[in-house]
Amino acid sequence: MERTIVHMDLDTFFVSVERLINPSLEGKPVIIGGTSDRGVVASCSYEARRFGVHSAMPMRMAKQLCSQAVYVRGDMELYTRYSRLVTDVIAESAPVYEKTSVDEHYLDLTGMDRFFGCYKWTHELRQRIIKHTGLPISFGLSANKTVSKIATGQAKPNGELQVLSTQVNSFLDPLSIRKIPMVGEVGYRLLRSMGVATIGTLRLVPPVMIEQVLGKNGIVIWRKANGIDPTPVKPYTEQKSISSEHTYEQDTTDIMQLRQTISAIVEKLAFEMRSKEKLTGCVTVKIRYANFDTHSQQKQIPYTAFDHILLDTVLGLFGKLYNRRMLIRLVGVRFSHLVGGSQQLNMFEDTPEIANLYQTMDSIRRRFGKDAVVRAGGISSEKIKVKR
Repeated sequence: MERTIVHMDLDTFFVSVERLINPSLEGKPVIIGGTSDRGVVASCSYEARRFGVHSAMPMRMAKQLCSQAVYVRGDMELYTRYSRLVTDVIAESAPVYEKTSVDEHYLDLTGMDRFFGCYKWTHELRQRIIKHTGLPISFGLSANKTVSKIATGQAKPNGELQVLSTQVNSFLDPLSIRKIPMVGEVGYRLLRSMGVATIGTLRLVPPVMIEQVLGKNGIVIWRKANGIDPTPVKPYTEQKSISSEHTYEQDTTDIMQLRQTISAIVEKLAFEMRSKEKLTGCVTVKIRYANFDTHSQQKQIPYTAFDHILLDTVLGLFGKLYNRRMLIRLVGVRFSHLVGGSQQLNMFEDTPEIANLYQTMDSIRRRFGKDAVVRAGGISSEKIKVKR
């Protein structure tokens, strides 16, 4: 059976949320991120993009390019709230959906054509999202994730585009190879050095040659250029999580030891999330007493993968939970409501030192092992295992 896949993407999501809160920003160039010269652009409006501003650009450069823009620090808690509103609307109607980041969803509508027109159904869903949240959103509808995502990009801003299976090659061929997911800056330069500029040209290159230039990913990219992508839509669930527990050899009431264990668990889980480019939106802490009574508390939070933010939340929950002062046998932490995405909170900092610190620590861990860098407050984490 031919698949029907929808990709939905909120347009300039952070900017759109800020405009809901402050309508005077409508039509103006808006730049969101750290507000000092050492900050970084997290998001910008289409009006600002016309001046050459783009995400991850140093704020100093953005101000040179577009001095007349309105600069906003950004509020991840606010953006998380609106992200969840959109997901709630989709969850009410979609048979299968996957939330891949704070502003993107895939829907699998395969087989629904027998009962509904898939394009009409998706159009009506998009209108409900706009009515319920006030946010502009675009979608692409086609036979797989790759073509649908590229179609969404072509439909923006605030548009809709269906690419039938018979139209895939004619739709993709004239587009730049930059449009293919997975083609980063390095891959783009390598392909351009071969004289490949459009998806149509890439489609005609023997796959063996692409593999020699780009490695194993080259075959995947070549298939995407040919409109081939069997990747399934993975059903999204709020229980999608990563967790870890630690059982003590001797039951304890040593608060210092308990906090050290928790610190080590959080550090391990956060590193694991950043390695997989995931963010968590919900934290759960569990304790088991010596008599095997087990209790837990959870809290929804703005999406993040930063140790220092997560640790404050986890320790706060532990403080509320551990009120009986009985011997503890086990402590555990779970991060759930996972979505894809790099850590965007760092871009709201006035300086990039925190982000740089995490990048450096993670680089050391990947090279020398997960325990190569640990917090002074953490314990030896040999017995702490990550569960997925």
